[in-house]
Amino acid sequence: MKDILAVIWAEGLKIRRSKMLLITILVFILIPVLMSFMMYLAKNPELAHKLGILGAKATVLNLTADWPTYFGFLNMASGAIGLVGFGFVTSWDFGREYSDHTAKDLLALPTPRSSIVLAKFVVVAIWCALLSLILLSSGLIAGGVVQLSGWTSETASHSVSVFAVTALLTILLSTPVAFFASLGRGYLAPVGFVILAFAISQFVAALGFAQYFPWSILMLYAGAAGAESAQLGIISYVILFLTSILGLIGTLAWWRYADQY
Repeated sequence: MKDILAVIWAEGLKIRRSKMLLITILVFILIPVLMSFMMYLAKNPELAHKLGILGAKATVLNLTADWPTYFGFLNMASGAIGLVGFGFVTSWDFGREYSDHTAKDLLALPTPRSSIVLAKFVVVAIWCALLSLILLSSGLIAGGVVQLSGWTSETASHSVSVFAVTALLTILLSTPVAFFASLGRGYLAPVGFVILAFAISQFVAALGFAQYFPWSILMLYAGAAGAESAQLGIISYVILFLTSILGLIGTLAWWRYADQY
């Protein structure tokens, strides 16, 4: 336990001193601002018409400028943007050790390799949870500024709970990204994996098998295919959790047994 806490402190120090933390925070603040701007255009169609293409998008989508609609977009952003954003965070945390040529230095420390990997996962989870909280807080503030209608405590409570679970499921799916970052020894392989997983999730959903593919399961829960599609069976959650566990085990095994040099 003392080894893990020491590595967590070191990993946290590296993140705090990097620019990546600030960049990700700014991105996750910008997303709800843009969504609230779309809601504002939906409330003011005359302004939307003057803005041309962007305004036409809001009109074509026939958005309803209310909290239930806005929460729906916020939850889907937690899944879609979280998938890419959390994947990038995981890629950076694990892949940078190889691109900066510090992996061999870590392995030379008198610290178990498993402690290093687990500490990295803890730090990544905390980082991603912080980004989720920022996304939700910024979304609530931006929605309040736009003065959306339809706010009820029941709607807010249900939507926030869906948002929280979606964020948790997205964080769980970061473990395979860490495995590919370790396997590929850098950023390219894990980023490519995230893009591929997202693309396959769209294809699988079109075929009607979304409930069996982990990254599609995430989006189904977030409500990407409608509220009725969010009712997933136990097999879907088992598949997602098994994927997360396999990613964790694979990353631990790679750092423990693979040739790191």
